[in-house]
Parts: sequence; C-alpha cells; structure tokens
Amino acid sequence: MSETSHRRIVIGDIHGHYDGLIKLLEAIAPGTSDEVYFLGDLIDRGPQSALVVDFVQQNSYPCLLGNHEQMLLNVLSDRASNHMKQAWLYSGGNATLSSYKDFTIPQSHAEWMQNLPTYLDLGDVWLVHAGVNPKIPLEKQSAEQFCWVRDEFHGMLEPYFPDKLIITGHTITFTLPGVNSGEIAQGRGWLDIDTGAYHRKSGWLTGLDITNSLVYQVNVFRNVLRTLPLTEIVTAVNPIDVVNRASARL
Repeated sequence: MSETSHRRIVIGDIHGHYDGLIKLLEAIAPGTSDEVYFLGDLIDRGPQSALVVDFVQQNSYPCLLGNHEQMLLNVLSDRASNHMKQAWLYSGGNATLSSYKDFTIPQSHAEWMQNLPTYLDLGDVWLVHAGVNPKIPLEKQSAEQFCWVRDEFHGMLEPYFPDKLIITGHTITFTLPGVNSGEIAQGRGWLDIDTGAYHRKSGWLTGLDITNSLVYQVNVFRNVLRTLPLTEIVTAVNPIDVVNRASARL
C-alpha cells in the first residue's frame, strides 16, 4: 500500500496504558514530518497514567482536554467538593494517583493539563474529545459540551460542519448501536475512535492515519497489533437508533 510521507495521525483515549501506547507508536512509526494528535483522556483506569502524561508532555504532542483531565483539575482546584473527589476516584482516579510517586500529582502536569485546548481545527478535520451539541452555536459551547456530550452528538441527523470531519474519542464505540468491539464508529459528519483500551470487553487502543485512511490498533491485554484500511473497520451508526435509545432511558 502506497502511503504519503506527511501524515496526520490521531490517537484515541489511552486511559493510562503507557505500554500499549508505545507499542502503537512503534507500529505507526511517525516521522519528523508527521503530525500526531491526542484526543484526551490520557489518564485514569489504566496503571500508568503518570508515564502517559509525561510522555505526551515531554514530546510536545498536541493534546486535547478530556473529561478525565477535567475531573482531575476540578479535584485539584480550591472549589473541589468531596463529591467531586469521590466521583473522580470512582471513575479511575485511584489508578492515576497510584501511578504517581507519593500519590501526588506534580504541579508541572497539572499546569500542562490546565492549558490543554478543548478542540483543534485542522481545516478539513476538527478534533474534539467528546463532540458538540448540535443545538448550540459553536461560540457558545464550552468544555461541558466538548468534553462530555454523547447522545445529542451521536444522534445528529446532519453534519455539524458542512466542510469538516469531526473526530472524537470519549464514547467507547461498542456502546453505540450496531458497533462491535474494536470497530470505529461513523456518524453524520463524525468518526469516533475510542475503542475502549481499558475495557476488558475490548482492550483495543486506536491510532488513525487520516492522510492514508489507515487504522493502527494494539490490544493492551493480548499484546496483539493490527493495521487495517479504515473502510474495513468502520461501522455506520444510525442516528435514529441513538435517539430512540436515549428516549428509552428517560
């Protein structure tokens, strides 16, 4: 397969799986002219969050704010409530604290997270951790939408942007209607590449080469690598199924 020399590569939610990340990047083998982007949720649930943050920070890779980084920042703030702390610990924060010496988040990591953007506009591609609320103008949306939205975004009947593909993480793809473990989900103007690296039902960590429409994956539990054309591993999500499922939960 012929590939172009300048690639744009997007890495999905890592959730503390440093060893898996390194294996994935070894398979992708990014060169000096390649661009590598991270969609956030570097931390929590997996065993090596501190190493993941340090690696992404030290290599100056562009990275987005994920809801798990946001939760950590809320816990570290002066306004942190006991409920916030317990919610973060329950959502994988215990594993993150255990990955740091003396269970202490260094100031350098906290300050780095505080400066993470909520989205990146690459022209024809728009990167965001969770998605957008299709009912709200972009300029009126905040980290609440960009880091947390689910059903409103996945249930969009029309693309949010007429000329940009939105690429997200946040929602494990097999939790969407009709999508199997390890597959990438496709909706109206969006791709979701969070294939659930930390989840025992999956274990797949995904990197997407946008330029060549190639998907690189490593299974963090089975130590398996695979590279597939995007067309072979993407499944279309019916937005009506998303809307119906959300209504059934109300």
